[in-house]
This record gives sequence, C-alpha cells and structure tokens, in this order.
Amino acid sequence: MIEVLAKLGRGPVFLAGEVLECVITFTNPLSASSTSASSEMLAWASAQIHCQFHASENRVALPPSDGSKHDVQAENETVFVPNRGERGQCILSTPPKILFCDLRLDPGESKSYSYCETLPVDGPPSFRGQSVKYVYKLTIGCQRVSSPIKLLRVPFRVLVLHGLKDYQFPQDEAVAPSNPFLEEEEGLKKDSRLADLATELLMVATSRRSLHLYNISNTRGKVGTFCIFKTVYKIGEDVIGTFNFSEGDIPCLQFSVSLQTEESIQEEFQRRRGQPVSFTMHARHQESCLHTAQSSFSLPIPLSSTPGFTTNVVSLKWRLHFEFVTSGESAGTCLVRGSQSEAVTWTGVEQMEVDTFSWDLPIKVLPTNPILASYVSQFSSTNSITI
Repeated sequence: MIEVLAKLGRGPVFLAGEVLECVITFTNPLSASSTSASSEMLAWASAQIHCQFHASENRVALPPSDGSKHDVQAENETVFVPNRGERGQCILSTPPKILFCDLRLDPGESKSYSYCETLPVDGPPSFRGQSVKYVYKLTIGCQRVSSPIKLLRVPFRVLVLHGLKDYQFPQDEAVAPSNPFLEEEEGLKKDSRLADLATELLMVATSRRSLHLYNISNTRGKVGTFCIFKTVYKIGEDVIGTFNFSEGDIPCLQFSVSLQTEESIQEEFQRRRGQPVSFTMHARHQESCLHTAQSSFSLPIPLSSTPGFTTNVVSLKWRLHFEFVTSGESAGTCLVRGSQSEAVTWTGVEQMEVDTFSWDLPIKVLPTNPILASYVSQFSSTNSITI
C-alpha cells in the first residue's frame, strides 16, 4: 500500500498565467499491526492539468466531440489520460510531465516531487452556471506493475484577468525592487511580478470614482434620483448606492435592489432559438420607503462568485435589478386621520392603488487577488489517495 498526497502550496485559487506549484509525496506507511513489511514499487507517475467543460443538454447544443471516450480504466491500459471517466469535454490541457519511473519505497520511506506548470492565459475561468460549467483539475496518475492506473484529482479555481497576457515586463531589472540577500529563480520572480501586476491593475480599474446620477421616473412623473459612484468592482467588494426621494412627484412605497448575473448562451449554440437568459441572484436589499427622503443600500459581491467573462459558448454579465412600488395617489392621501380629539392619530389606509416598474443597471465585476479568494474556496489545498 502506498499513500499519495498532493498539496497546493499557496492555495486552490490562481490567476490565468500564474505558475501552479504542487508538492506530491509518495509514502510507504509502516503499519504498527503488521509483523512483516516489504518494499513497494511504482512503475511511473505523471501529472497534467486539464479543463473539463460540461453543458446542459436542455439548453446547449454542442457539436459532437472528436475521439472516443472511455468511462473506466482498462486493466491493461498504460496510457495516462487525465480526464478518463469524467463527463463532458476536455477543452484545454497542458503537456503531461513525468514525475518518476521505477520508484521503490522501503517501509516508512517517503519521496516528494514538485510539479510546476504555467496556467494557460487563453482558457476560460472556473464557472459553475445553470447551463455550462468550466472545471479545472490537476490529475496525478501512477501505476504499479501489471496493475491499472490510479488517478488522484486535485480541483482548483482559475480567475481570468483580461489584458494581463499582453503586458510586457520591463527588460531593465534594475528598476524593480529586489533583495540582494535572496536568490530567486527567474520563473518564480516573474510569477510573483505577475500577481503584483494583477493586483495593481485591479486596484487602478476599481478605484476610479465618478458621480453617476439617474432619474427614476414612471409614466406619471418623477419618483426620485439614484446615485452611484462607480460601476466597476472586484469580487469581494460592496456595491453601494443611494436614493433621494425628496424631489419626487410620485410617492415611492417600496423598493428592492438585487445583485444578479446574466448567463446567456451564444446564438449558434442555443438549443432553441430565442431561449430565455438565466439569472442568478447573489444579494438583495428590500425596504419600505414611504415618507422617506433618502435611503441607501450595500450589496456584497461574494468572493466565491465568477467575474464577468465571454467565451465562444456562453457570456456572463453582472447587473443591478431595481423594482419600485409607487402610489397611484398623492402623498397626502396615504395617511388618514384616525381621531378628531386633541391627540391626533394618523394611520395607514387599508387599500390604495399602486404601480410597479423595474430597471436594470449593468455593472462590471473583475477578479480579485487569488490569495484572498482562497480563504473562501470550497476546494481543499490537500488531496490524497491510497493505491
């Protein structure tokens, strides 16, 4: 028996273009109950990254994939196929890398190997939607002599920041901050600079603020104004907006604001022409606002959500969806005098005519620092298997 342990050193979330590093440890455990222990042999081990694409048959019409798919590993199969047995299509994969050949482990002995691979910048982000899914995995395959291949899969999340691959690092390294007392490999140095560059680009893109004012009106007149200071956000940020109903002619009784994503299938892949778009709500604020001059809301963008993106199959966009309930009468008739005595009590009317209308405001949502997103990731940094 051999235990295989794979550990992602920095966490399970990465930016496209970064280097994924995983330490894989093979151990021959020394059992306390056994009276005699023997050495264990592995013929080979290899590792490869791939992205698996899943589509709902009811919503997406995909062309048939090339190549035959096997659901199980044949007993005499010696070919390493990382996505063997998985549903969907493998749309992206890196070249396989051999970790070792002919490894012998004595009882209690362990051997560790480091796997490094740059994540492709032209792939889609990790996404689990209502119509499609993009799932990234690192698959480690190993085989005993005359035994079937065993696969250890390590799922992880990929964030895509557009424009990052087009950036050219300066040739003059003297201007870059460095520590002369530390020796750093060039690949790791570039990877570190890539993460710092992404953080800087995201900070610049999401820190720009300018006043955006919108008039809220229906067919009968003005209800109020809405103010928001920016429309570009990172996942993990809060979307903050304010309302001013003091200058409105039509009383607003209630409003709600929903943070939503819009998942639409490209026309050539739609199962039915003109099929509806799928919406997912991530946060919602609802408030009764009769006789309220000003109000505000704050909606958090979950760190686990997917930033907006577009592929040849699907498009994901973010928006704020507003719903307003307004009175069909003037503000003075929304209250009635309940007593003619010196102490006057005002109560709400039992019935009143209302109008409802909605409005959508598109916003842009970008990725965030992958280390920050790792704290709320559903994936584990450590995975293991026994063969």
